[in-house]
Amino acid sequence: MSKSLWEELGPIWPAGFWDDWFREPDIRKNRSCIRPEISRTAMTLFGKKGASEGLFFTKHLVKITLNKDPVEFTKTNLDYLKKSAYDSIFQKTVYEETQVINIDDVFRIPKSGSVRVYYSANMDYIKKADKLQIMHDYKAGVPRTAYQGVVTSYLDGLRVFLVPNTTLVHGYDKKWEVPPGME
Repeated sequence: MSKSLWEELGPIWPAGFWDDWFREPDIRKNRSCIRPEISRTAMTLFGKKGASEGLFFTKHLVKITLNKDPVEFTKTNLDYLKKSAYDSIFQKTVYEETQVINIDDVFRIPKSGSVRVYYSANMDYIKKADKLQIMHDYKAGVPRTAYQGVVTSYLDGLRVFLVPNTTLVHGYDKKWEVPPGME
């Protein structure tokens, strides 16, 4: 986080649930966070008693493991993470280098490479996320871990991009939320 961003947000930083708070439109201001592909943390049983009171722990968070192969980030050129470079790479990776398949085919094809599965509405996203066994929650209409509406997951070595159908989904919709009883 840059100094200027901290100076803006530090005085109003919440005591808990900062990741949900950061997805609010008036805080987010169309900014994005980097979601690391190399886990630098792991979940412990302490996490079961965390802020969500275990709501997601057993179903999702317990699967997060610490990376065992050290990465020297300070010796790595991270320029590709700058927005202009990252967006270009991201667009190519998601939209040009993948084939479009339906959600059921994800479970039938060889588990290597990357594929793209479109979602067309709130409940369509939730159902497809559930099939992939990933968290299906939103905050302010933003799916958890989404970048430009795209949620990345892995299934036995197959990278699956859950992607908004932009003819039907136009940006984040604050009205999108998980219906009661489906948490």
